[in-house]
Amino acid sequence: MSLAFCGSENNSAAYKVNDGVLNNGCFVDALNLVPHVFLLFITFPILFIGWGSQSSKVHIHHSTWLHFPGHNLRWILTFILLFVLVCEIAEGIVSDGVAESRHLHLYMPPGMAFLAAITSIVYYHNIETSNFPKLLIALLVYWTLAFITKTIKFVKFCDHGVGLLQLRFCLTGLLVALYGMLLVVEINVIRVRRYVFFKKTKEVKPPEDLQDLGVRFLQPFVNLLSKGTYWWMNTFIKTAHKKPIDLKAIGKLPIAMRALTNYTRLNEAFKAQKNKTTPYPQGSKSIWYALCCAFGRPLVLSSTFRILADLLGFAGPLCISGIVHHVGKGNNTFRPQIKILGVSFISSQEFLANAYVLAVLLFFALLLQRTFLQASYYVAIETGINLRGAIQTKIYNKIMRLSTSNMSMGEMTAGQICNLVAIDTNQLMWFFFLCPNLWAMPVQIIVGVILLYYLLGISALIGAAVIIVLAPVQYFVATKLSQAQRSTLEYSNERLKKTNEMLRGIKLLKLYAWEHIFHSSVEETRQKEMTSLKAFALYTSISIFMNAAIPIAAVLITFVVHAHLFETAAFSPSEAFASLSLFHILVTPLFLLSSVIRSTVKALVSVQKLSEFLSSEEIGEEHDKCSEPRCKESHSKYQAVPLKVVNRKRPAREDWDNDSFPLRRPVNITEADNYCVKVTHGFFTWTPEGVPTLSSVDIRIPQGQLTMIVGQVGCGKSSLLLGILGEMQKVSGNVIWNSIPDSETGENVSPEMETAIDMETRKRGPVAYASQKPWLLNATVEENITFESPFNKQRYKAVIDACSLQPDIDILPHGDQTQIGERGINLSGGQRQRISVARALYQQTNVVFLDDPFSALDIHLSDHLMQEGILKMLRDDKRTVVLVTHKLQYLPHADWIIAMKDGTIQREGTLKDIQKSESELFEHWKTLMNRQDQELEKETSVERKTVLDRKNLQRTMYPREALLQDDEEDEDEIPESDDEDNLSSVLHQRAKMPWQACGKYLSSAGFLLLLLLVLSQLLKHTVMVSIDYWLAHWTSVAISIEVEKNCSHCEVLRFNHSPYSRVFSILCCLGIILCLVTSIAVEWTGLKVAKKLHCFLLNKIILAPMRFFETTPLGSILNRFSADCNTIDQHIPSTLECLSRSTLLCLSALAVISYVTPVFLIALVPLAIICYFIQKYFRVASRDLQQLDDSTQLPLLSHFSETVEGLTTIRAFRYESRFKQKLLEYTDSNNIASLFLTAANRWLEVRMEYIGACVVLIAAVASITNSLYYQLSSGFVGLGLTYALMVSNYLNWMVRNLADMELQLGAVKRLNGLIKTEAENYEGLLSPAQIPQNWPDQGEIQIQNLSVRYDSSLKPVLKHVSAHISPGQKTGICGRTGSGKSSFSLAFFRMVDTFEGRIIIDGIDIAKLPLQTLRSRLSIILQDPILFSGTIRFNLDPEKKCTDNMLWEALEIAQLKHVVKALPGGLDAIVTEGGENFSQGQRQLFCLARAFVRKTSIFIMDEATASIDMATENILQKVVMTAFADRTVVTIAHRVHTILNADMVIVMKRGVILEYDKPEILLEQEDSVFASFVQADK
Repeated sequence: MSLAFCGSENNSAAYKVNDGVLNNGCFVDALNLVPHVFLLFITFPILFIGWGSQSSKVHIHHSTWLHFPGHNLRWILTFILLFVLVCEIAEGIVSDGVAESRHLHLYMPPGMAFLAAITSIVYYHNIETSNFPKLLIALLVYWTLAFITKTIKFVKFCDHGVGLLQLRFCLTGLLVALYGMLLVVEINVIRVRRYVFFKKTKEVKPPEDLQDLGVRFLQPFVNLLSKGTYWWMNTFIKTAHKKPIDLKAIGKLPIAMRALTNYTRLNEAFKAQKNKTTPYPQGSKSIWYALCCAFGRPLVLSSTFRILADLLGFAGPLCISGIVHHVGKGNNTFRPQIKILGVSFISSQEFLANAYVLAVLLFFALLLQRTFLQASYYVAIETGINLRGAIQTKIYNKIMRLSTSNMSMGEMTAGQICNLVAIDTNQLMWFFFLCPNLWAMPVQIIVGVILLYYLLGISALIGAAVIIVLAPVQYFVATKLSQAQRSTLEYSNERLKKTNEMLRGIKLLKLYAWEHIFHSSVEETRQKEMTSLKAFALYTSISIFMNAAIPIAAVLITFVVHAHLFETAAFSPSEAFASLSLFHILVTPLFLLSSVIRSTVKALVSVQKLSEFLSSEEIGEEHDKCSEPRCKESHSKYQAVPLKVVNRKRPAREDWDNDSFPLRRPVNITEADNYCVKVTHGFFTWTPEGVPTLSSVDIRIPQGQLTMIVGQVGCGKSSLLLGILGEMQKVSGNVIWNSIPDSETGENVSPEMETAIDMETRKRGPVAYASQKPWLLNATVEENITFESPFNKQRYKAVIDACSLQPDIDILPHGDQTQIGERGINLSGGQRQRISVARALYQQTNVVFLDDPFSALDIHLSDHLMQEGILKMLRDDKRTVVLVTHKLQYLPHADWIIAMKDGTIQREGTLKDIQKSESELFEHWKTLMNRQDQELEKETSVERKTVLDRKNLQRTMYPREALLQDDEEDEDEIPESDDEDNLSSVLHQRAKMPWQACGKYLSSAGFLLLLLLVLSQLLKHTVMVSIDYWLAHWTSVAISIEVEKNCSHCEVLRFNHSPYSRVFSILCCLGIILCLVTSIAVEWTGLKVAKKLHCFLLNKIILAPMRFFETTPLGSILNRFSADCNTIDQHIPSTLECLSRSTLLCLSALAVISYVTPVFLIALVPLAIICYFIQKYFRVASRDLQQLDDSTQLPLLSHFSETVEGLTTIRAFRYESRFKQKLLEYTDSNNIASLFLTAANRWLEVRMEYIGACVVLIAAVASITNSLYYQLSSGFVGLGLTYALMVSNYLNWMVRNLADMELQLGAVKRLNGLIKTEAENYEGLLSPAQIPQNWPDQGEIQIQNLSVRYDSSLKPVLKHVSAHISPGQKTGICGRTGSGKSSFSLAFFRMVDTFEGRIIIDGIDIAKLPLQTLRSRLSIILQDPILFSGTIRFNLDPEKKCTDNMLWEALEIAQLKHVVKALPGGLDAIVTEGGENFSQGQRQLFCLARAFVRKTSIFIMDEATASIDMATENILQKVVMTAFADRTVVTIAHRVHTILNADMVIVMKRGVILEYDKPEILLEQEDSVFASFVQADK
């Protein structure tokens, strides 16, 4: 049949122009072509040729800037226009299908219009992003022409009586309206931007974010299409494949999403409530109200998108029903009756009765539905993230004002606050994310049930009832599940606490051969944890089972009831498959229901907690009662420069005309003005109700002098400092600061140093404060000392020297750039204290408060610090210093002394005043001073005590690898070369799935379980497919009989449904059983693997050599036990189940479609290739972003816990604003990672959903064609389409689960890395029978040519050492730090690698003994005291071998009997973690007692008396000599005087023995090293 524009009938009315040209339909259509051709001709040259010259005029970094008004409206109108044009093309084709000739004019003009519409939006987009508005004139002309030509057509239709019943009339009307609106939008651009017809054009500036090169998150700035499809993410995801994503790659947050912006928004919502005249709601209600005010609008938008998407989702079942129905009737097109203007017109019913039309509509509905759904998710999550940032900032600002007594009195623990931040803010974020479901779900359920009723009548309601009745059961299972999870968490916390203690004390455990005790204790807790994990697994499997089985049960009941009860009703494939799809849709909201309800409950609880926290006491709420004017005269204003960022809350005060102030006021030394702080009639308390801690305090602290505060322990010295700093609650009295502008030098006050501080409430400048318990930041040593002040090299060196930190810095792996762990975990107590004091010295503040800075230092360090630091750097600099101390020998240096007793001031004045007036007190001090001076004389001059002791461990403790953070990539991932070219191999590794880890995981389950897992999954999916296949067969037969019945017009016997429904029921029941089997199999596998892997890990770790613990950071091992075990316990099984289910569903769906229409296989190839690349790129980006999200959360949480711990210090320094600024940075970097992760997920899902929609379109068209021309039964068309819809649902689940699985298998891989650790060789050459029962009974030690090293790759630390120690001899070993003393003691226990020589004890070479035996028969006391949580009895004798009398005897020897007697419970008194409830000295004594309990004949003391005062140490020395008269004792000594009474002395240097003789002989030789040590010690 020939084609002609106006058709080729001979009698063609198409060419008649008798009634005028415009009354010819064909001519009008031709006229409609003109605007489109015009646009195409004019824009192509501009787009393709003129572009090069234009782009140079663009002065903006991002090409995403949307310049023109009405931007979104234009995109929406264009999308609608395109859709209407597609309908017009389809209408033309369908209506023309009935004529004998083809009328091109029916569908060619809309085709051209379609091209022109696409061109218009592309053209517009390019002009907009390059800001060249003059070129928009072309569009203005186009819209005008299109509007006019369409209007002519519409008018002509009206003239000829074409009405609303004809579809073409309606479409033309719509197009007129659309072109009109687009014209209005175009005119509006001219009106606003004035680029033409106006003299002055309007200049516009790009938004601030786009001027900033750092902003890479472009979602808010791109056009609508890019917003909806996340097109802007393409470049990001491609680069992620080339190089790993880091914080730099994701850039900064856009301003509207920053924590500060959102916090301001939230705060305004809070304020708005207070300002209302109505009494505003209190407590958690007010928080909900504020949250809704601040973040409610985007949620409404998200909910709207969600409801739209859900309603569009019903297009699937309806279109399937229509297509199957029409295919069943042979898609017979009717003969249209109406011919006007020589062409046929059709109504909308006739249009929708075409199966192909329905297929295309279904495709568009799916695209739109998926876009809306993803948009809804994105908006909800973005809102949640913004809200989390705002709440975290609000909590932080509250922390900064928290009253200290809340913290110390335990009303608010640091843990609770960290939970608020880590858990509760996330609960709220999740609630906001799930919130749209609350209103969308009821809509979805109601519409679904109505449609089912419409399809199947009453029987549908029975099926829906099944689903709805089972919903409460699902909710019940979900609550049980969360309970099980909670109890699992409790047990795993307990297990982690035990594991942590075990790892911290691992050296002791190995030396005492107690590994098995702690191993079994951890195992026992793990057993309990496994029990609750079993419950968790059981409920998880029930939950999975119900989600899979409920739809099967509902379908079974509905169809069987329908077939048998309503025998008159037709049971056609169209009804069957449409209702099948509806049931699939209905199950989703009901499954979500339980998690939404749980999330809502959690959010309510979190807000309750939040409101309690926000209403807790703040500091200094009632401020100084001293009247304003008086204060203003008495001291000058503290100079403050308001910072722009900091306190948005407080308006800058007008009266700050500080610039007129001179920078440094001369200090008049008149009596009245000579004080720095004055307290009058002060009563201070920690708790508002309690008795005042400090009463009637009247003191003054002189300006620029050194004041010392002394007194007994607990008399309120520290409280006095805190009271002056305003940290305590003041009952009455005044604290008056005589502030002078900061810093001695005057000129170099940096404006940041002094932030905006409200003059009325804050009357003091910053105070450099070093608290008694040192507080360190999780930063480098240098950052801890400079503490945000400008770096001044000279000053820094002087401070380091004053605090004798240089030697310590030298041992640290990266010098002063070494990161200090959280709470200074990798430093000794003395180092922490000195860094804390160094910080106070470094600051340029006028006032310095030092709270007992000498407590953890030995005498030499204290003296050096006093002379060089406090006297030289501070006092000589005329800075006011307040020093709390117990070291009375420093009193003569003080300019002013305050003596305290029981919370009151006993006396204040100079030392001379006190000598005159309080001679008794002075005498008491003198005796104490004497004692301390003697101590000083006795101290060794071998300075740099314990601090440097680790020199010999330097190589072992901090090899470079240990500091590389616990990275994802393991050793086997990255080749060990530094070349650039290995980057490519690393990238290749990143793109690969960790199959090895996957294999390891599955193989741990054992062969039988694995077999069950695979077979049950395959069987289940086979049965699922056969259920639907049988349904197709059943309905096809039923309908074919119906058709025959209608044809033959005679009553045939009714169709018998029974045999079909029987098979259907059997298959459904089998399917339900298999669902149960698979869900149980997966969880069971998970449990078995979890149990096995933890067991392997624990066994390996506990037997690993000591070297392993010295080179592997403790945190990294703990992470394996905590985070990774948790992943394996709880996350992998469910991910595995989801992954296998979605993958098999997709495969079975594709198989069914290919079976129904083999043509589909051809189209499958390109789609599969696209899918493969999308998932490959996505997985890499997703993993990096997931890790970034996790890793940015850690600094945020540790910043919170750091702040809570160092609150007094931060406030004393007046650094609140800086810390808030830091918090904002941390929050923003965490939020940007979360946002990018969300955007990446949406990117994937939109793409996968679109591919799914293509699958549906291809499957629909292929099966319709197949059915019409190749006699495919309509039942199978329904089957194919139902499965095609499933593919679009499960494709993205498959890829998302694949990405999750890959991330989670990282845990298995890391665990595997640790499981490969080599264990120590515990076996000996001698069998237990060959070792005497009481060996060693003599205690004779022969050391023959011994050489020892820490690792085969390191240098020896002992070289060819030989010695002989006779039974019962007391031997002392001394030497400088790093001379090999400690290595010597470790060699007895085979803790180090002995590669030459041997040690023989009582005739047996220790190398031949089993390790357990050897270590259990010797005793050692270590330098660092280690206690475990539990009872005192457990700490002394964990093996439970001794009687009470033996324990008391040991305690008596260790001078602890009276201490333990006084405790509640005596031997069963509780020891807290790390023995925190005892002092350092007492802990050391407990360790001695522990060694006494093991009555072994060889006893080694490694500097065991380092933290004990002189008196106790003397007693102990005597005890060791008497109680151990018959035992061999080897003492490693720092203070040489402790080994003067020894029988023999060994002096070591650099791993060799220099001198070995009796002490008295060595002392007589004047040139002996030992004699020089003793000399120095005097």
